Amino acid sequence: MINPRSKLSEKIFEKDITEQPTRQGYGEGLVLAGEKDEKVVVLCADLTESTKSHLFKAKFPERFVEVGVAEQGMATIAAGMANYGKIPFISSYAAFSPGRNWEQIRTTIALNDVPVKIAGAHAGVSVGPDGATHQMLEDIALMRAMPNMIVIYPADSIEAKKATIAAATNGKPTYLRFARENTPVFTTEETPFEIGKAEVLWESKSPQVSIIAAGPLLYEALLAAKELKKSEIEVEVINCHTIKPIDERIIIASVKKSGAVVTVEEAQTTGGLGGAVAEVLARNFPVPMEFIGMPDHFGESGQPDELLTKYHMKSKDIIEAVKRVIARKNR
Repeated sequence: MINPRSKLSEKIFEKDITEQPTRQGYGEGLVLAGEKDEKVVVLCADLTESTKSHLFKAKFPERFVEVGVAEQGMATIAAGMANYGKIPFISSYAAFSPGRNWEQIRTTIALNDVPVKIAGAHAGVSVGPDGATHQMLEDIALMRAMPNMIVIYPADSIEAKKATIAAATNGKPTYLRFARENTPVFTTEETPFEIGKAEVLWESKSPQVSIIAAGPLLYEALLAAKELKKSEIEVEVINCHTIKPIDERIIIASVKKSGAVVTVEEAQTTGGLGGAVAEVLARNFPVPMEFIGMPDHFGESGQPDELLTKYHMKSKDIIEAVKRVIARKNR
């Protein structure tokens, strides 16, 4: 059942649920963060409207910098601004930032531990027709491996807004991952969000599997949980929006009850959320695992839903993974 403490939308499973891209929450969060602190500045690499940075530009034009198609320069400029007391957010497609400027992020931002916030929009295969070059899937692995870097993957636009506001005050290099397409808005303003703290959204006293998800595919995990309950298969669904630092306590507590795990993400499972959870469990409580995500492939052009179906990232695929991992656990 839905955890009442999660305070999710009352329309969570209705057909007319509101949809919005998570990048919209980023743009709205920038404005709110800018209102709270005049040190917040925003830089963009010629993708101002696509990344929703234009919302900040309209409100605070004197604190907005358009650097053009120069992601490497953008990261370095932001590092300098952070060294002089600013709180810079740098905005681009994830394929270009951190895809193109990873070395500059590493050397000028992370190594110096300055509070630059890297916003990677249009991540995942749901970018759709733009194809493999723009469907960034390796970014979580790239950023999770970087010392000093916080990695956050919001589930919907409301959580993206909260994550942006929270990142502005955490004093650390932070990577924020956003999607392009409209996705269900199923959290609310009252839903808990804290960097580094996972939340149990669907709970069970005796779960057979722990489903650990991040990003918009968390909604598919909740759809799967609802359907599995009809077959008397109990699961627990955890929103692991912060992939680094990962909430080991919540994960281990859930898995000690369930004895099996399915991870869900729209990214490479190697080094992504799946890899992060596997590391936690290998150190603490090894159990059978299944991984929903991209299994060592690039994407391709297609409609977003077609691609999610082809690469087995829908609720029916999560259900099948749950059944597989239960069978392995029971052998």
